[in-house]
Amino acid sequence: MKLSLINQLGFLLQGREVDKTPMIPIYQSNGEWVAVYEKGHIFNVDGEWLGFLVGREVFDPAGLYLGFMSDDKRLLRKRSISSEPPHHEPPPRPKRPRIPASVPLAPLMRELPHQIIDMFEEYPERLIYVSETRPDME
Repeated sequence: MKLSLINQLGFLLQGREVDKTPMIPIYQSNGEWVAVYEKGHIFNVDGEWLGFLVGREVFDPAGLYLGFMSDDKRLLRKRSISSEPPHHEPPPRPKRPRIPASVPLAPLMRELPHQIIDMFEEYPERLIYVSETRPDME
């Protein structure tokens, strides 16, 4: 029996708690491992906090909408959003996880329709950790 992504991500379903879920790899459409999901948060492969999930919706650390998590473990978004994207109050910064040295190969992923984009491919600058966007100290 194949579990849906919601079950794999360990949301509060039938009394199960979020913190009992394993770390789940997140992939780009080309199959590259780019992030992990753990306890309601998404971290890049260096362990930096990229955002958090509310249901399937993904928000950055400032609470701005990034997209949604697909069943095949990709961060996707509609190419054009007709209304103002939702904003969500961010939770406290989570503890940095221990990232595994390797993860399983990406599953075969179907091609995306034109109106859906992969956020890690189309807008990688939105997923850069804040310290990488600050100017260097001189």
